[in-house]
Amino acid sequence: MLFFDPTMIIIIPGIILTLWAQAKVSSEFKKFSKIGSRSGMTGAEVAREILNTNGLHGVNIEPVKGHLTDHYDPRAGVLRLSESVYGSKSIAALGIAAHEAGHAVQHAVKYPALALRTAVAPAAATGSQLGIWVFMIGILISYFSKGSMLWLMDVGIILFSVAVFFTLITLPVEFNASKRAIIVLEEGGYLTADELPQAKKVLDAAALTYVAAAATAVLTLLRLIILRGSRD
Repeated sequence: MLFFDPTMIIIIPGIILTLWAQAKVSSEFKKFSKIGSRSGMTGAEVAREILNTNGLHGVNIEPVKGHLTDHYDPRAGVLRLSESVYGSKSIAALGIAAHEAGHAVQHAVKYPALALRTAVAPAAATGSQLGIWVFMIGILISYFSKGSMLWLMDVGIILFSVAVFFTLITLPVEFNASKRAIIVLEEGGYLTADELPQAKKVLDAAALTYVAAAATAVLTLLRLIILRGSRD
């Protein structure tokens, strides 16, 4: 069946990478959240200055509950920072805050990859939620209909492919935001030369989680295609 068959081995590398990436980002954030920056500014203050410098005075900054739940909402035009970033003066907090502010800047300058990701997001959400289930229904029916419902499996694959594309287009968006963050943290004097590599470690670890998500999605799609092929 779909979740318990030999093809399970295909997605194991993605699962391992995901677990390692999650542990890595938690470790790096925890480590550098204990080290205060010499600037003495909070994550919210740094984000506000970055936004103002780029003329984004209308973008509000709000605290949000949860751990590493920081994100920029392009539809609402709101930058939300987790409690461990919003009021923190740590190197980790400044790195995360600058990264999220980078997304707001991307939105303002119409960064192509972000625009594409935003446009694809609704379809990707649908594909992620329905793709697997549609495929499962198709493969279950195929066992009893002798192949007459294989088209349903194809629909599931197409739906899930949109979600996979979303994870792939997310990579340049995240990498670019981190690049912008490091540049602005240095040029703005928010972090010193010896603090920047520490912030970069946090951002690199965070980026790894997106790489893991994309890898897992691609491997899952490959598994679905193989399962589909086995029913021909």
